[in-house]
Amino acid sequence: MNPEIELQSDKGVSDLVSVIIPAYNAVRYIKETLESVFSQTYKHYQIIVVNDGSPDTPELDELLLPYMYRITYIKQENRGLAGARNTGLRAATGNLVAFLDADDIWMPEYLAEQTKFLSEHPEYDLVYCNARFFGDSVYDGMEYMKVCPSEGEATAVAIISRRCHVFVSATARREAMLAVAFDESLRSCEDFDCWLRFTSAGYRIGYHRKILVRYRKHGASLSASPVWMAENNIRVLNKSSVLWPEVSEECRLLLEAKNNKVAELDTIRGKMAIDNQDFSTAAVHLEQANCYYKSAKISLVVWLLKRLPWLVGLMYRSRAMLFRSYRDV
Repeated sequence: MNPEIELQSDKGVSDLVSVIIPAYNAVRYIKETLESVFSQTYKHYQIIVVNDGSPDTPELDELLLPYMYRITYIKQENRGLAGARNTGLRAATGNLVAFLDADDIWMPEYLAEQTKFLSEHPEYDLVYCNARFFGDSVYDGMEYMKVCPSEGEATAVAIISRRCHVFVSATARREAMLAVAFDESLRSCEDFDCWLRFTSAGYRIGYHRKILVRYRKHGASLSASPVWMAENNIRVLNKSSVLWPEVSEECRLLLEAKNNKVAELDTIRGKMAIDNQDFSTAAVHLEQANCYYKSAKISLVVWLLKRLPWLVGLMYRSRAMLFRSYRDV
């Protein structure tokens, strides 16, 4: 048994928090992540580390060895973040569960503040907080809610329209999460999909603006691939249309969001094609994107791609060089 649980057993099971940490290529960061949990002012927790078929398993085993008496360590074949989180959910014994990625860091008051919120607001089934970006990212040092705002009630309509961005390092009532769980067919955007199904099932999401997490962004993150993210986002938007009546506001917004994301994906692919000097493909993608955007600027670029592609290539390379020079200053 986790000694943290034994020391606090007089509190009762109701406020035990099961901390779920999926681990995949996590050796470089997970020690700091674990130490941030051990440093919590709120001590009534269990830690579940799920090794999701990680290629660095021998190194991870060795790193975790000194912590084995303080954690539950589960190994499984690779099933992605959704599968790892679901495994953690099934192993959890607390009434509450908290999700923590293996490269993020909690502030010492994270669990205290999150459990306090859910205790004082029984109408909510999940709560997320604010965070601060760090690492190799243009957002380094910025607040999560400055980049990804949350305004008003975090309903399905607000989540679809991006008025509210649910931060993945959330704390929830375990029974509610078990009832919804994560879709293991998704290898990205599984959290976005989960929050949509969570709200469609009648569960409520709350939030506050205290910065309780250091949110690491780096090149190895799945979210660092814009094409991958856009493709999976579109998949989630498509599959979510069955959750609400066809004439509902949610379905109308899902269709609008999908059209926007398809145009964004075409724009990304168009820029990549220009970078690869495949100007005919670039023109096709940007023309498709402009069916949605109806932008005079994009129309001009498409016209140039069809008639003076070398000029577009020159302008694009010059712009990239200027950006790199500015970034290196």
